[in-house]
Amino acid sequence: MRKLLIGIIAVLVLFSCGQSYEETKRQSRAHRLKMQREDSAALKIAVMPTLDCLPIFVAKDHEMFDTAVDIRLKYFTAQMDCDTAIMNRRVEIGITDVVRAERMMKAGTPVRYFAGTNAYWVLVSNRQQRISLLKHLDDKMVAMTRYSVTDMLGDMAVDSAKLEPWKVFRIQVNDVNIRLKMLENNEMDALVFTEPQYTQAMLRKPRVLLDTRTLDLKMGAIVVQSKGMDDKTRKKQMSAFLRGYNEACDSINQFGVQHYKDVIRKRYKVSEQALKKLPNLKYSHAVAPREKDIEAARQWLSKK
Repeated sequence: MRKLLIGIIAVLVLFSCGQSYEETKRQSRAHRLKMQREDSAALKIAVMPTLDCLPIFVAKDHEMFDTAVDIRLKYFTAQMDCDTAIMNRRVEIGITDVVRAERMMKAGTPVRYFAGTNAYWVLVSNRQQRISLLKHLDDKMVAMTRYSVTDMLGDMAVDSAKLEPWKVFRIQVNDVNIRLKMLENNEMDALVFTEPQYTQAMLRKPRVLLDTRTLDLKMGAIVVQSKGMDDKTRKKQMSAFLRGYNEACDSINQFGVQHYKDVIRKRYKVSEQALKKLPNLKYSHAVAPREKDIEAARQWLSKK
């Protein structure tokens, strides 16, 4: 009798556990579906650890976006991954450059410009390689991302020095943090950086070979999906994003980049030494890129 009672209890316990396990699975599945629905409905922005994203980070971290509107940041460390998220419609807004934006549009991706940004790119050489002039890039490796402003800058360097294009080796290194590590580990002859990686790189005293600022190129851009953005909810989200973005730009301009050290420490992998040396960049309200920069990108792409 005692053995029978123990057996019944064991069966009841197993049955109870089985119900609990199945119930947990059901609840987990329901939770995942709920999270997917919420994420799909939210306004999603593909961002990178580059200073052209600072107004977005400031607006998010300092609650300048309307808290009643669900705005989510999707973090990437490579521009190509941001673009892939845009092309696959996993995000509604993405940070990019004019060259890549024009290439996406040319390939049929339905996006439009939300804003030009203050991003600039600088080609620097590894100090240990003793590359001080563009002509010294002959038979050297340059880290960049294909079909981007970094690739365009590489072509400009080759053309300026009248080098044979095939004798300058373009090495695709998409992750901005890995590219910086390659300079620090002396694994590359020359590299293209934007901020804050450029300021971090300058601590090693590399030689500057080419700079988009001296070339009067303003190639930073933010793009937004053209399709599916006309319903009432999306319009409300875009309005909230625009207000928050512009407010963050005004705040950074008023108080300075250093005022937002909390955001920079949280969002960027830069040393304290580099953080103190970051330039006090100025940020403009959301306005489309200049036509001359768009045309420069189109002309370069037409030759590729």
